[in-house]
Amino acid sequence: MASVQSWLKPDLPDRPRLKKLNDELHGLRLDAGLPSARTIRNRIGKDAQEYWIVNHQAVLNTFQRPDLPRWGRLELIVAVLSEDAGHSDAGGEVSRFKNLWKQAFDETVAQASVQPPTHAAASRDETKASAQPHEGQSEQGVGDSHQQAEQDPPAGSETPVDADQTSARIDYAEESLKGLIINAAQALWDDKDALRVFLGVVRRGEGFVRLADAVAERRPANATFYGVRSREFEVDTSPARHELRMLRRLLNERRLKLGLSFTDLGKQSGVSSDDWIRWYTHDELPRRDAVVAFSHVTRLTLKDHVLLLGLWDAAHEALEAQRRFEALPTRIGFDEASSLRESATPRTWALAGVAGEEQRVYGPDLATGTAPAFVVAGPPKSGRSTALVNIALSLLSVGTRVALAAPEASPLRELADRSGVVACFVRHGLRTDELEEAVSSASPEEPVIVVIDDANVLAECEAGSMLESLVQHGFQEGTALVAALREDKLPLGLGWLGETEKAHRGLLLSPQERSAGDVIGVRIGDSVIGRPITPGRGWLHLGDGKLMAVAVPG
Repeated sequence: MASVQSWLKPDLPDRPRLKKLNDELHGLRLDAGLPSARTIRNRIGKDAQEYWIVNHQAVLNTFQRPDLPRWGRLELIVAVLSEDAGHSDAGGEVSRFKNLWKQAFDETVAQASVQPPTHAAASRDETKASAQPHEGQSEQGVGDSHQQAEQDPPAGSETPVDADQTSARIDYAEESLKGLIINAAQALWDDKDALRVFLGVVRRGEGFVRLADAVAERRPANATFYGVRSREFEVDTSPARHELRMLRRLLNERRLKLGLSFTDLGKQSGVSSDDWIRWYTHDELPRRDAVVAFSHVTRLTLKDHVLLLGLWDAAHEALEAQRRFEALPTRIGFDEASSLRESATPRTWALAGVAGEEQRVYGPDLATGTAPAFVVAGPPKSGRSTALVNIALSLLSVGTRVALAAPEASPLRELADRSGVVACFVRHGLRTDELEEAVSSASPEEPVIVVIDDANVLAECEAGSMLESLVQHGFQEGTALVAALREDKLPLGLGWLGETEKAHRGLLLSPQERSAGDVIGVRIGDSVIGRPITPGRGWLHLGDGKLMAVAVPG
């Protein structure tokens, strides 16, 4: 087995910002498992002309040369390594490296402006050598344009002190302009007259003649030509980033293994190459029929075919959940939500949230299910207490009695004087005798629901055994338990808090960790966790294995 080796780092004693950029890049490659240069090249792929977007030598240069790499090339490398390293937010990692690159760029410009003329001339010679193209035959014309732009000035003329700064700016601007040209040609492809006029203008620039000729012959792949990924036409990263990333990786690996261009894929699958390019460059979800066609074209095994469709189903479900999440009402009061309750709803039904474009109310019936319990979990400031108040009010409004426990400051305490509240415990300790007295009159016909805020505080209270019994025998005794937990202090399956997990239902408000799904009996992915904390927005699970986006009234 071939050994995996680390690449040598360039010596950068006087370039601290460039050194930091290079160190971070080497560290990212280590996180990704030290892939070879050819592996990175293959992961980036080829352009519409079937040339490698970044060849393996260009990859090595990016890691080992002591000068600032081109941003377009660096961006592609970082994006690939971030995915291989398993980072949940590859876009955020790219943005972080862009900030490091800008700092290194400013450092390069600042040092160039104070270099003596002899050093500046040497730097220009090095820049000229590094500007030679590496990404395939089509880029030779671009290399020529760099050579013309960087010719030495006539004899006797003075070299301005900011010559290297101007050269660096021109290089970066030209790379960005290439990406814009390709995107514009892609957008105009169906209008041949407009495309002809546009490419005629492009040909007037000496450095872009060959680029215009290459674009005219075959439709370019959007935003990937010459290793430049322009952000002018990009859309926001899909919320189903985890599912889509896995699906896209499987599609792309199979496509590259068979050497299929987007044009070839379009001809053989019956799905236009334009669609494949858009799905690839914009991280959009392909149509299901396109995925099936891809499976037939690439002759996937039955196992891979099932995996592919499974990934598509998961991504589609995540996107639909996100669409419903974005359609939630920005604000709705409890009285308005309560008016949506159906008349035939049982007395033990609790209002958890409002969902759907038609704005229906949803919640658990605490007298049914696998256990008479319901959990509300979320980080601080996510609206757990408000959700508990709604649950308690929805029970009290139909005559169901409740016992409240709020060991920390909570709006739940404000309900203590309401009719139907049999007790309200506010101490950090909860005794068995006082809880037994509060629920002693409970029966299936006249239930008593115990509602606890900041349940983590009472995890080891004296009444723990009694609370556990409420869940174990609640159906027979007419009791049920609703508990709110802090996400960072979730139960570990022990004691009375662990007993609530047997209900397999609950409300997650702005979940930040995957483990939050365990307390309500459902697995959650990257499409659900990690969003900014928004009070009163969350995901409801009623024991059917499906998450529902809901807004909590209040």
